[in-house]
Amino acid sequence: MPAQPASAAPSQFAVDLASNTGALRYGATGFLYGLGDEGVPNETMLAALKPQVTAQKAPDGLQHPNGDALKIAPMFKRAGGRDIQIYMQDVYAQWPYENLGINDYLAKVDTITRKVVADPYRSSYVYVPFNEPDLIWYGGNLSRLLADWRTVYQRIRSIDGNARIAGPNFASYRSGDLRTFLTYARDNNVLPHVMTWHELGNDFFTNWQDHYNDYRSIESSLGVSARPISINEYGRSSGDLGVPGNLVQFVAKFENSKVDGCLAYWTTAGGLNDLVTRNNQATGGWWLFKWYGDLTGNTVAVTPPSPGGSLQGLAAVDAAKQQARIILGGNNPGSGTYDTNVVVRGLPSFLAGSVHATVWGVDNTGLNPSAGPYVVRELDVTPSGGQVTVPLTGLKGASAYQVVLTPNKDLGAVSNSRYEAEYAPVAGSARITYGTNTGYSGTYFVEGYGASTTASTKFVVTAPSDGYYNLGLRYSAGPYTGAPADRSVRVRLNGSDLTTLALPGTADWNTWRTSTTKVFLPAGISRVEVNAYATDDQDAVNVDYLDVAATTGTITAYEADAAGNTLAGTARVESDAGATGGRFVGWIGAGAGNTLRFNNVTVPAAGRYRMVVGYANAEVVGDHQYNNNIVDRHADISVNGGAAKRSVFRNTLSWSTFRTAVVDVDLAAGANTITFGNASAFAPNIDRIQIAAAIG
Repeated sequence: MPAQPASAAPSQFAVDLASNTGALRYGATGFLYGLGDEGVPNETMLAALKPQVTAQKAPDGLQHPNGDALKIAPMFKRAGGRDIQIYMQDVYAQWPYENLGINDYLAKVDTITRKVVADPYRSSYVYVPFNEPDLIWYGGNLSRLLADWRTVYQRIRSIDGNARIAGPNFASYRSGDLRTFLTYARDNNVLPHVMTWHELGNDFFTNWQDHYNDYRSIESSLGVSARPISINEYGRSSGDLGVPGNLVQFVAKFENSKVDGCLAYWTTAGGLNDLVTRNNQATGGWWLFKWYGDLTGNTVAVTPPSPGGSLQGLAAVDAAKQQARIILGGNNPGSGTYDTNVVVRGLPSFLAGSVHATVWGVDNTGLNPSAGPYVVRELDVTPSGGQVTVPLTGLKGASAYQVVLTPNKDLGAVSNSRYEAEYAPVAGSARITYGTNTGYSGTYFVEGYGASTTASTKFVVTAPSDGYYNLGLRYSAGPYTGAPADRSVRVRLNGSDLTTLALPGTADWNTWRTSTTKVFLPAGISRVEVNAYATDDQDAVNVDYLDVAATTGTITAYEADAAGNTLAGTARVESDAGATGGRFVGWIGAGAGNTLRFNNVTVPAAGRYRMVVGYANAEVVGDHQYNNNIVDRHADISVNGGAAKRSVFRNTLSWSTFRTAVVDVDLAAGANTITFGNASAFAPNIDRIQIAAAIG
């Protein structure tokens, strides 16, 4: 028999939990045009990621039809965002930008800056006066760029004395030009407050650390204090966006260097740069950034198989939660599989005994929705020589992986469909102690709800389609001094109070019960928070897990083309095979009188309902070399003739592709009317609406 080729030995991915590298920055969670309009993407998609920086167009800019910095600011700040960079040259319509002279640009700078000064989020903005000036306007003429930088910088500061200004925003790392720029800026008192350049090429993977070290040495040699660094465009034009295994490279290296970064804008606005599809559904890449946002404590030293190799990662340890988390991935080319041994050294005292490891994976799904992470393996490992090894085999090159290390307290295997409380983000007095209790699921549970109004367990769940789901909350509510026998907690869904959940008491703290609530969930990602809320101890419970299971419920559909509806002005019934029944109503809006009114929308009781709007929108404005200049149409929706509320509907990329968006409406008992209009522009084409109670 011929000799078989020897299989490659597993690589070694080393983590030293005793080597603290600092507080988490979460800096890689940034986006260029990742936000399109208010509600695009769905706010839950953004809030779950711990966003830090977004880069958007100048107010009322013409470069793209959406992504206005001032318009997306309220949602970004509600979601916990830190800085909003304003690409000031995106006030121009053409790409590359029209070169109409510095005086033309200064007039635009004046207008932009005055709008920023008048905005309530003024302190969150960072001005970016030039975008890739080494290629646009100033190619081969660095001296003119320097003079114009000083002129524009001084003009901005003359209007906004507290302005933070970022630059020079070169298209790539340019060591010599950066030294010249910093020298000039230092000597003319126009140093940027944030240093920016782009990392869009293959050289990032092998040369990032050299770029970073070289820049810091330039600062030091010139006596310039260290600037925050923002790589406000990162990722190649193909192969990186949305691909977990490739994006790990950027997340790991930016977090290690404690810099910020924004995913590049290569496709369409408003989708978090291919992390989000259909406005509120996650691609595989989204889950990588969710894992990144779930890291707590401090980062620790990681040694990949080679500094410039494809397999990279990061890790953090949280002594308060008694957990360590490791994220890794990458094996270019992305086809095939690989093996690696995750070697963890410097074990803290809470991991000095037997260690339990849970390994999760998430695959690349392109622009299709991801079903979410899946369990790769679970194992218990006994330390030897002060370290443990977690062997991983058959890993996929385009996938990412998360390893969660806890004390060996597991009482049962984790599940793909179950959301364990001890793995979820917690807030307030909520804590995970890995004590002596029994009967729980997984590795432990969350406690700390007694004598608290702040304890919170923040589950992030995914649903494959719009509809009703049973949320099964497993809890314990044993005897507690001063507390009633029966307890309750407040449940919030996607940022709004849903219900106060009654929880019958349990015989002791090792006895567990499940309380099931039927709720309507939108397709994609939802945030489910279990919160303490009472001033007394009626919410003293322990939280074990949340199960999410599809179920049935009453959902009533109303077709837009139904004879009983009222179409006014230009609104009319059209045909398209993609619509339910082949018909929809179009030409709504672009005038106050052009409306669609659904009549006799009947519900049994007054209250808040979920309205699932089936719609299509493929409007595009202008041409661009590589971006698809999609328009996110909006509709002003009025219930029973009341004040209209605006909802924005993300582009579906085809007039025959009908998607859904969920809008909350407050309805009266009995028959209601719901009117769609838009006085200033066209609303989306409407296929139908479906009405469902928030709680079934």
